[in-house]
Amino acid sequence: MPGLHFSLQGRSRKVCIVGAGISGLRTAGLLTAAGFEVTILEARDRIGYRRAATIQFLLGPRSFSLSPSSAAAQAVPQPSPSHTPPPKTTKLPKQTPAEAKPVPASVKLAAEIHKRAPAITEPYVAYGACEKLIKECARHADYTDPQRYEKNAVIPKTAAGQDLGVGKGWWYESLGLTPTFNNWAQVTFLHMYILTVRLRAFPAAAAPSWHQHLLDHFFYAAEDRMVREHNVYSRMIRNKYLKDLFTQWRGILAAYDEGLVKGDAVLAAAVWRNVFNAQEDVDLRGVGVVVCYMRGVMQGLEAVGDEEIGKGDVEFGDPATQMKFVEGRSRMMDSLPAEESGGALKKSK
Repeated sequence: MPGLHFSLQGRSRKVCIVGAGISGLRTAGLLTAAGFEVTILEARDRIGYRRAATIQFLLGPRSFSLSPSSAAAQAVPQPSPSHTPPPKTTKLPKQTPAEAKPVPASVKLAAEIHKRAPAITEPYVAYGACEKLIKECARHADYTDPQRYEKNAVIPKTAAGQDLGVGKGWWYESLGLTPTFNNWAQVTFLHMYILTVRLRAFPAAAAPSWHQHLLDHFFYAAEDRMVREHNVYSRMIRNKYLKDLFTQWRGILAAYDEGLVKGDAVLAAAVWRNVFNAQEDVDLRGVGVVVCYMRGVMQGLEAVGDEEIGKGDVEFGDPATQMKFVEGRSRMMDSLPAEESGGALKKSK
């Protein structure tokens, strides 16, 4: 382990950890990665201590023996997931063996325990995967505030008084959003909603953990951004902002759900209110692109298996690819009488 230097000559490489809490599981992962055979003892009827206060099972005290050599032999056989090629709107990164990144010890530990007790350990698997999913959701409207690192620098503000940062990508450069904390949150919420729709198709017993961890990781990221980019060091102020964000998220769920049920016009209105802050001078083509993007990605995620989603390796595509559908002429327009649009519609010869 980093920072520990001692001789292992004549010593056993077997370690026993008392307590299957977060610290115990994390320590077990590090030791397992270092080649130790680890046994975790837990006297309670659950793992996770306070973090798993609501996770209970009726199997009595548990002992998990984890070792690199015994993982394959002791693992419970799992069905091979059927592979469905992901759609163009949802990219799953492909890696060759040479390019593949090493799997963190904590991920290996979670996978090993999940094989032995899938129902109980689902929250831990969801925790790790949702951390990756939130990073993917948040990266699309990422921004920085370089002025905060300059001495006596004046941070520029928007007309609404928000700190104005510097951001790149389609959402800022093509759609015209300003790089602010609020716009970052709204774009992240939009991608979180897309994932939430897909997570609703998870087994009923597992879905609540995924929903909760996805939201928790967003709040971790939001609070970190408040400190890192906006110097909001007051815990009281950060909590106030987090409560406002939670209220916004509840409203977004209701608004976007209504749009999915009632049609694209209602969904576009929800996007206009949330992403574009109900501005009157918005280019409606941009609203249309966002709606097409949401529909396309949600449809694409339907073809991706739960196993792939559960790994957290989801990569959203480029919304700019949807512009061709927005600019194209709808076949329904040709079926409408010209008088319904004030004579503006003319059938092509």
